[in-house]
Amino acid sequence: MNDWQFSIFPNETFIDLTLYQYGGEVCKPSHLFGPATRNHYLFHYILKGKGTLHANNDKGASISYHLKAGDGFMIFPDQITTYIADANDPWEYMWIEFDGLRVKEALDSIGLTISSPIYHYLYEDTHKEMVKHMMHIASSKNATPFHLIGHLYLVLDNLMRSIKITEKHSGNRLIDYYMHETMVFIEQNYMSNISIEDIANNINLNRSYFGKIFKRETGKTPQSFLLNYRMIKACEYLKKTKMHIADISQSVGYDNQLHFSRAFKNIYGLSPMQWRKANRENT
Repeated sequence: MNDWQFSIFPNETFIDLTLYQYGGEVCKPSHLFGPATRNHYLFHYILKGKGTLHANNDKGASISYHLKAGDGFMIFPDQITTYIADANDPWEYMWIEFDGLRVKEALDSIGLTISSPIYHYLYEDTHKEMVKHMMHIASSKNATPFHLIGHLYLVLDNLMRSIKITEKHSGNRLIDYYMHETMVFIEQNYMSNISIEDIANNINLNRSYFGKIFKRETGKTPQSFLLNYRMIKACEYLKKTKMHIADISQSVGYDNQLHFSRAFKNIYGLSPMQWRKANRENT
């Protein structure tokens, strides 16, 4: 692995599980990053050396973790963290930044939480598979999106199975049904002026209760998820078509182009026109 390598995932249309950035770094002695927060989940796996993670727990207190080769650490969205390479034996690590509809549920099920962010494997075979697929992602700068997402699923699967084998309880089946029907409704109706109440009514749930189970299962509010889903679709139109901004606004559920442009810029930091110029594909 080079001293430092970094790649941005070339596609933003995956919902259940998606990459954002990935790479690896051979750190200099005492190299420090932070304090900082992330918008998504960020997993580091330590290949060599040692270092220290300082991370806020769910009470807001900063906890220090001293880590070595073979360990990993998960940084959670909005968690304040600082990590520092050892002065004498600085670490080398790979990392992936990812997110998705079912990520929080998956990590909760194996005990990786904001207050317990350290990865220690129990099962050697699945641990080796996780490292192999993570290494493949980190070194596959020019791979296709589907290729990378396939390996990300294998990373997450082997990460979970290398810690412990989990069983799916029958009590989750109704929640799974609600989540599936919610996703189908959003996919089929995001272009219309739907509200969170419309989504809740579709599965015959009280809006307040629906919001609670959605946040518990995904880590996001229904409003935040719907907004991001619409913006992802808008990016597709901007990148792959010659549609006018006003037409794209209508196509993702915004009657008012100004409201759409403001929402888009709040997420991406650029106006829709600026984003299109920076990301336009040949059509």
